[in-house]
Amino acid sequence: MELNVGRHSLAHVMAQAVTEMYPGTKLGIGPCIDDGFYYDFDLPEPITPERFAEIEQRMAAILKTQTPFTREVYPSKETALAAFAGEPYKEELIRDLPDGEVITVYHTGEGFTDLCRGPHAENTRELLGWAYKIHAAAGAYWRGSEKNPMLTRLYVYAFPKRDELKAHIARIEEAQKRDHRKLGPQLGLFFLHETAPGMPYWLPKGLKLFNTLLDFWRREHEERGYQEISAPLINNASLWVTSGHWAHYKDDMYVIPPKDEGDPALAVKPMNCPNAMLVYGRSVRSYRELPLRYSDCDVLHRAEASGTLHGLFRVRMFRQDDSHNFITKEQIPSEINAILDIADRFYGIFNLSYKPVLSTRPEDFMGDPALWEVAERELRASLTERFGEGGYTVNEGDGAFYGPKIDLIMTDALGRPWQTGTIQLDFQLPRNFGLTYADRDGTLKEPVVIHRVIYGSLERFIGILTEHFAGAFPFWLSPVQAGIVPVRTAHNEYAQTVLTALRKAGLRCEALFEDESMGGKVNKFRQDKVPYTLVLGDREAEAGTVSVKIRGGKQAQDVPLEAFIASCAAQNEALTLELDQLTIDNA
Repeated sequence: MELNVGRHSLAHVMAQAVTEMYPGTKLGIGPCIDDGFYYDFDLPEPITPERFAEIEQRMAAILKTQTPFTREVYPSKETALAAFAGEPYKEELIRDLPDGEVITVYHTGEGFTDLCRGPHAENTRELLGWAYKIHAAAGAYWRGSEKNPMLTRLYVYAFPKRDELKAHIARIEEAQKRDHRKLGPQLGLFFLHETAPGMPYWLPKGLKLFNTLLDFWRREHEERGYQEISAPLINNASLWVTSGHWAHYKDDMYVIPPKDEGDPALAVKPMNCPNAMLVYGRSVRSYRELPLRYSDCDVLHRAEASGTLHGLFRVRMFRQDDSHNFITKEQIPSEINAILDIADRFYGIFNLSYKPVLSTRPEDFMGDPALWEVAERELRASLTERFGEGGYTVNEGDGAFYGPKIDLIMTDALGRPWQTGTIQLDFQLPRNFGLTYADRDGTLKEPVVIHRVIYGSLERFIGILTEHFAGAFPFWLSPVQAGIVPVRTAHNEYAQTVLTALRKAGLRCEALFEDESMGGKVNKFRQDKVPYTLVLGDREAEAGTVSVKIRGGKQAQDVPLEAFIASCAAQNEALTLELDQLTIDNA
């Protein structure tokens, strides 16, 4: 039995159990999701988590009846509406069906009937070995619209074997421990406030981490010939009309109405593309200048729906490690390959792997279909050359409105996929903005532009890294790389000497000079997941050494201060993932 056939059959069984336990319940929908299914109900009373086990027991009882799932075709909408009289949500779904569409229902024995296309298991006995667990109840607007009633959505994990369910729950529990929405505030990285939903406040430690990522990005791109620019945050609507965003993206923009009658509307920029076009177009260009790579990390704003906001993963204010690379058609393969080299570098330092996905022309595309075909053909060729015929997948119709793209799907420590980088090949915007370059023979030609990000949103990438490392960041990225603990206040003077030396060497460090227990101060740095905690007492002060508690539990005694600084500098330079254990020969 296919996985989703089993899950969808269990969804019907749960709906039957709920309607038996809660007479008067009205049914919504119950689709499959990645780890099971959910079902929406309009209930006569709330369902509390304490009742989940009772529902599961009722489901088990239904399965044991070994009841067949039988399919029936209704001859007309009128017949279906009569059968579901008193079920307003099913009635609405039936009315919305296209005329002439086959209307089917599935009966679970004589006890339950649901509107459904199927397919289903033949009999409930096929599901007796399945493992399932109701794990959450949440409010959900009918059909996702706040104008509609709020229903109760029951989420269920469902797997063919109990071991699979057990392993999945263990992964979920581990993910909850790593949840960046908890770790971020606990570690002093960021917080979110109701006065600015979806717009994170970066705290001092979080901004150090943010800037360290950005410094690395700038250094790596400078070496590759990228030039960083910055552009206005607010632009006249005419810019977005020219680019096509006004027609395709306006609903997701923060639009500022005109102050005076007759003035144009303004909009807060949701992406950097149109501004980069203006920078390119400000002067006459020659083929000798191409590739011309303009990187940009300005703040962007997008009017995401409130229900989609999720920590740093989905925000309304963010920064992208953006770049717009202006090239000739002949340079497409080499430029895409060079961008993928950057992706290998940036993800590799975090031990993150990725898989490419080609997203093709959407229904609301802009521009010449013939140019779209050329762009898609170029991307396919580049992916095949680098990854082989089976080395990438295709997501039909999911390209940007101005061009097809390669999405980079990254996998973290828990095996979860994340879409981070993207490489978009665009023949349309340069034409919209009238961009040209003088070719070798003096003729004017249109450049091609590649829109690309590697981190994607830095906010989102930091959220991913926080969960990937469970807050224990690599040494080079840690907001605080070394914590300094004088054993007693008498050792504060030496602690200040160590603090000064470390900061002079460019290390990020903190010292706790307060007159409190040494254990309490050590524990604070442990809770903050600081890589190294330096404990300084009489022996260390006399010898000019440090004793080090290494994150993870190991220790190194009597390490010369100069040797410790050298080790830290080497780790910063090498961008290593593992901490140096400081096994230094003092003989």
